[in-house]
Amino acid sequence: MPTSAALRAAAVLTTAAVLVSLAGCSDSDGRGGGGAGNRDLAVQELDWADCSAPSVAEGGGASPEPLPGGDAWQCAFMDAPRDYAKPDGETIEIALIRAKARDTDDRIGSLVFNFGGPGASGVTGLPSLAANYERLRSRYDLVSFDPRGVGRSVGIQCQDDEELDEFYAQDGTPDDAAEEKAFTDSLASYASACEENSGDELPYVGTTNAARDMDLMRQVLGDDKLHYFGISYGTELGGVYAHLFPENVGRMVFDAAVDPTRSSEQSSLGQAKGFQLALDNFAEDCVERGDACALPGGSVEEIEDFVVGLLRRLDKKPVKGIGDRELTQSHAANGILQALYSKEYWKYLEQGLDEADGGSGELLLTLSDAMNGRSPDGSYSNIGAANAAISCVDNKARHDMAHAKAKLPEFRKASPVFGDFLGWGLMGCSEWPVPGESDTPDVSAPGSAPIVVIGNTGDPATPYEGAKEMAAELGEGVGIELTYKGQGHGAYNSGDRCVHRAVDAYLLRGRVPASGTVCP
Repeated sequence: MPTSAALRAAAVLTTAAVLVSLAGCSDSDGRGGGGAGNRDLAVQELDWADCSAPSVAEGGGASPEPLPGGDAWQCAFMDAPRDYAKPDGETIEIALIRAKARDTDDRIGSLVFNFGGPGASGVTGLPSLAANYERLRSRYDLVSFDPRGVGRSVGIQCQDDEELDEFYAQDGTPDDAAEEKAFTDSLASYASACEENSGDELPYVGTTNAARDMDLMRQVLGDDKLHYFGISYGTELGGVYAHLFPENVGRMVFDAAVDPTRSSEQSSLGQAKGFQLALDNFAEDCVERGDACALPGGSVEEIEDFVVGLLRRLDKKPVKGIGDRELTQSHAANGILQALYSKEYWKYLEQGLDEADGGSGELLLTLSDAMNGRSPDGSYSNIGAANAAISCVDNKARHDMAHAKAKLPEFRKASPVFGDFLGWGLMGCSEWPVPGESDTPDVSAPGSAPIVVIGNTGDPATPYEGAKEMAAELGEGVGIELTYKGQGHGAYNSGDRCVHRAVDAYLLRGRVPASGTVCP
């Protein structure tokens, strides 16, 4: 079974398709404003010190292990305007982490990371994933942060741990009027708790403000240009930054690019297709291994029928999970999703499905907990709350039950396994107390330096087609598309040498790859 630490590291790269559905740039609504602009804040000095252990909101655990060579990770807080329309008003603290460059004489500057979500803590994510990016530390300080609303950066708080256990276990695919009422009541209770516990911060945690925070960060770190590596949702954040500050774009890489032309509904439908494709590939691998695969069925269709049947049985009768917790249908679906993010976890998916069929839901529940930010001690990080807050303030859509029901046939056609969950998930922001900004983000960036945009043909969470759309929306000569023919979420983290060569050549030496490059 994978360790909790390994699963938390993998969960850093998830993209908000949490199936119980906690789940643009306007300057006129109080969330925009005139740039990162407060001159006093731009020249603030950060008090870097050895990092303490992550907070519960960041996921808990021990302090980060020393870097290769023995250097310690350093952490600090940056002051930023709470409301960029009032740059001289109240400030909030943004939590940062860095690993200093190995070669100070040949140092380019800082390379800022966002690993996705939205809602993932960069302060815990960067140390967890740093081995993948160690070669880039030859010329950069590696820097990440908890975006506003996340972790220690005025982390959004909604329900307590006991309430979250109930929330995540709920039936996410209601079958009758009573279950429908329970579903909508649960969404309303969750939104009400967020408003009660973090209502003052909810209007200010969107992607636009996070992008403005990054430009302030660029100045505070002493860089003329922002060098940036965004993954999954981090590509949307980077795209919004490039739109707002094209003249400040340095060397940027967008890996596992989202499609900025799709509405939240279209994105959910795309994810239904993407996860279905990933499950198809998993089932095909199982078939090819014959008797070595523990799952019943001699074809992709038979294996997927088995999965659908298991989920239906769990809807009626959950099985034993961990302690006194049961594996419900929603937990099982989340666990399957979590395992599909990486081909390395297919073996755990096979084992978990087989065990759940036999009455033991421990492994699938462990996978589900990783996606939802639950630690073995029962405490939750705030990734779910932050994800809901950022997603719902970014997106205007507020779909009601009638709309979700009308869309279910389309979602079921896209994915016989995941369609119901993602279709009902359209209601995720229906009860949210703060209006959303836009239907889609504006990422057009005329005048920007080139941005390398990577799409993975087997990516379940950010389908491959999104990379082409992101590159096109950034603009001619700005978006440089690179294709990776692989499985799982993301490309650079796969270890593929072709991807590494292209990305490293750009970030370390400024050599722009030819648009349309295909790896391997």
